[in-house]
Amino acid sequence: MKHLISVILLVVLVVFVSSFAIKNNDLPNSNAKITRIYPNPATSYIIFEFDKSIDRNYSLQIFTFFGKKMTEIRLSDSKLNIPLDDSYTRGLYIYQLQDLSGKLVESGKFQVNK
Repeated sequence: MKHLISVILLVVLVVFVSSFAIKNNDLPNSNAKITRIYPNPATSYIIFEFDKSIDRNYSLQIFTFFGKKMTEIRLSDSKLNIPLDDSYTRGLYIYQLQDLSGKLVESGKFQVNK
């Protein structure tokens, strides 16, 4: 019985750890529109670099980890510098790249350390 419990705990641990080990930007994806996000963790700004052929009708949205929308910007260039004002407190943030119809194209996360 102890062996079975140990195996179950090991499987749960492996699944839990592997969910944090793979990052969106680490996966090879020929359809990726966001090519680079830096600095991560961010303090006063975050820069998103996009594929040169990205549709300018896309928008980038940033949410707190709890779902509050912080920023929504329509793309105008292949590089977007977003200043992180005082409303961006220390924590984890989610970004979403959406097309004109609102369809999710790409998403990921970044951290703010202030």
